[in-house]
Amino acid sequence: MNSTNDIRRSFLEHFGAAGHAIVPSAPLVPHNDPTLMFVNAGMVPFKNVFTGLETRPYVTAVSSQKCVRAGGKHNDLDNVGYTARHHTFFEMLGNFSFGDYFKDQAILHAWTLLTKTWGLDPDRLTATVYHTDDEAFDLWRKISGLPESRIIRIATADNFWAMGDTGPCGPCSEIFFDHGDHIPGGPPGSPDEDGDRFVEIWNLVFMQYEQENNEIVRDLPKPSIDTGLGLERTAAVLQGVHDNYDTDTFRALIAASSDLTRTPATGERQASHRVIADHLRASGFLVADGVLPANEGRGYVLRRIMRRAMRHAHMLGAAEPLMHRLVPALVAEMGAAFPELVRAQPLIEETLKLEETRFRQTLENGLRLLEEATASMKAGETLPGEVAFKLYDTYGFPYDLTEDALRANGIGVDRQGFDAAMAEQKAAARAAWKGSGEKASDDVWFDIAEEYGSTEFTGYSGHEGEGQLIAIVKDGVRVNEASADDKVILVANQTPFYGESGGQMGDAGWIRNDSGLVAKVGDTSKPLGRLHAHHVEISSGTVRVGDAVRLEVDADRRSRIRANHSATHLLHAALRHRLGGHVTQKGSLVAADRFRFDFSHNKPMSVEDIEAVEAEVNRHIRENDAVMTRLMTPEEAIAAGAMALFGEKYGDEVRVLSMGRGTDASYSVELCGGTHVSALGDIGLFKVISESAVASGIRRIEALTGEAARKWLTGREERLKEAASALKATPDEVPGRVVALLDERRRLERELAEAKKALATGGGRAAHAEDVEKVGTYDFIGDVLEGLDPKAVKGLVDEAKQRLGSGVVALIAVNEGRATVAVGVTDDLSSSLSAVDLVRRAVAELGGQGGGGRPDMAQGGGPDGSKAAVALEAVKSALSEQEIAA
Repeated sequence: MNSTNDIRRSFLEHFGAAGHAIVPSAPLVPHNDPTLMFVNAGMVPFKNVFTGLETRPYVTAVSSQKCVRAGGKHNDLDNVGYTARHHTFFEMLGNFSFGDYFKDQAILHAWTLLTKTWGLDPDRLTATVYHTDDEAFDLWRKISGLPESRIIRIATADNFWAMGDTGPCGPCSEIFFDHGDHIPGGPPGSPDEDGDRFVEIWNLVFMQYEQENNEIVRDLPKPSIDTGLGLERTAAVLQGVHDNYDTDTFRALIAASSDLTRTPATGERQASHRVIADHLRASGFLVADGVLPANEGRGYVLRRIMRRAMRHAHMLGAAEPLMHRLVPALVAEMGAAFPELVRAQPLIEETLKLEETRFRQTLENGLRLLEEATASMKAGETLPGEVAFKLYDTYGFPYDLTEDALRANGIGVDRQGFDAAMAEQKAAARAAWKGSGEKASDDVWFDIAEEYGSTEFTGYSGHEGEGQLIAIVKDGVRVNEASADDKVILVANQTPFYGESGGQMGDAGWIRNDSGLVAKVGDTSKPLGRLHAHHVEISSGTVRVGDAVRLEVDADRRSRIRANHSATHLLHAALRHRLGGHVTQKGSLVAADRFRFDFSHNKPMSVEDIEAVEAEVNRHIRENDAVMTRLMTPEEAIAAGAMALFGEKYGDEVRVLSMGRGTDASYSVELCGGTHVSALGDIGLFKVISESAVASGIRRIEALTGEAARKWLTGREERLKEAASALKATPDEVPGRVVALLDERRRLERELAEAKKALATGGGRAAHAEDVEKVGTYDFIGDVLEGLDPKAVKGLVDEAKQRLGSGVVALIAVNEGRATVAVGVTDDLSSSLSAVDLVRRAVAELGGQGGGGRPDMAQGGGPDGSKAAVALEAVKSALSEQEIAA
């Protein structure tokens, strides 16, 4: 018997020997077709080659392509487990010619492989051709020798393939295997063709035309070949069974399920074991290719697949999570052909275990409520849609799971009622949003989100991707197209661009298409927290809603942002270790060139604290541990020790980032949806450049990483060298030289101040009798002293008072344009004269306000030092007025 692995290998080797390049399977997430959720056919990875947009170093190829059909147009999910040939995951064997050989060689290759290499009985094979394709009909008759009765002309689209309404197209030729007359059914094209006797195993597509809007307009310059041979169906044929689930790979997976649940693989449990085996393959390969369970997009399809299998595990009586325990069996069967399964095995197991653990409570609640709702219902009746919606909305019980759970009892579900309840909820959400105070201009984002759902972010695993434009917004209004020099916002169904949130700045980069569009993305925002809005300026070309575009993140900028973001997590942990558990994040800004981190702490950090934190962060960077990501509920994450970040809004599910090695667990565990390095060594270097106060009890650290930190340190070193050169010293001698210079400067400043004071006062001339003048009956000393330190003026007034004996002293110091006035009244006159009143007269002239002190001594000042002489005269006038009043 040929094993499935033998069949795959034999197919690849057959065409490899015929000169075909053996091309590994592409990931399940398509990189060249944004309209597809998953790769669903063998030709998808070669789509751009067929259309001429891409060239490869070969003109013929062969592959065994992983495929998933579980959503949208190609959705086989509901049938899996109940039919012989429906799968969510399958492999498509295919050989391809890109303008090399055509129909004759394609038919010859197929016939030779099936009848010579694999030894199938020609009498059990039947071919079909498109009803007008006489060339293919004649080639089949010539190459295979099949009688005309087994070369059947088909007039329907089943035998005419098209890539889309516009693009390559051409007739098909399908090959059917006859499983025998003991199975009901007739050949293709007959009234009984829907039976299971004749099974299509291979489809040969002859691409020879190009069409526009469903109309053939010309012949292709290079006719090409695209074939698809279902591995699972072929394995059933070559292993002599009619049912795909009876082939070796499925038997091994079903046996593992049967052993672990201690339930028979056949009988009434058969469908459950088949669902588990099929969905295990789909789940394992999707996780290996970077898809993780989520509430929207690809992640939601994966979650539906996982949870459908988990419900069947529950039906088999599995008391504990089952799916993750089956992964070793999957790896044993398929890991040799697909090494990505081996590499991702720990992640697959953990993801399945977490999902099943979480789902069990949902399942128990949902099934209990479903049982209550259907207790009085009979086969043929229909569950109201609003009940199904309540299960979905309140308890997280998916609609398709409700359908599947009721299938065995013959009870249907009112899909229209479910959809109506969903629409009513959306309307209520919209009304609540409008009443929340959001700007009216943001209404456009709600419309887009309501129409298309959330943008799927693909940027955790890469910097580039393709997307389909779902909206163009210009000046707050949706438009259908934009062209050169327009500044618009582009929204795609999926994007690798991170939208600003959680303190991390949005990505920048470029958006292009095949029609010459070049749009520079300056920023990416995240309206409603669900859409990724690319703010662009179009340099050239035109873009329209519905266009497929290439999205290219500025990889260098993203790398620097990632390093800074991961450094904030390490910094947070280091601060808590050094300063105490009271430290929590209070905000952050993660940019490409720097980051800042606000945290709770009631006093400045010491130099020793900063040095210790720097050293600890850099130690973890040097250890270069991998950064681990897991998906959990917020409650599970916090229970596991994760730190929730300030200002972040968390949904039903969060990403949990673990970094570094601690004493008993990871050094840092935080909830975070941002982008991060894959290993801590990618941060390179960490340097704190400032620590300051933001508000009461809140401190801020600004820091650099990587090349920015190195350049900062290099700049500091250069400035140190410049200082050393100016001091004619070595860099090591600079601190000592600076201390000596500061001491010398302080000494010189003291001497200069004394000299200025002596010069300003004429060497003490205020004490000389010839400086005393009479203002009325009062002895008066007054002067304007240029360049005197304002701090010295009061002391000079005191000195002059003592030498004067009885009278009034008024001195005004002018320094750098400002004036400071001090007035002193000797004690014998202070009961009748007030220094405060006198000084205020002077201050008013100087452009100041007020002035104060005691009756015997007062001081004030003003900004206009040019009026110092006028101010001195004002004091004299006040004295004269005082005498007259007396």
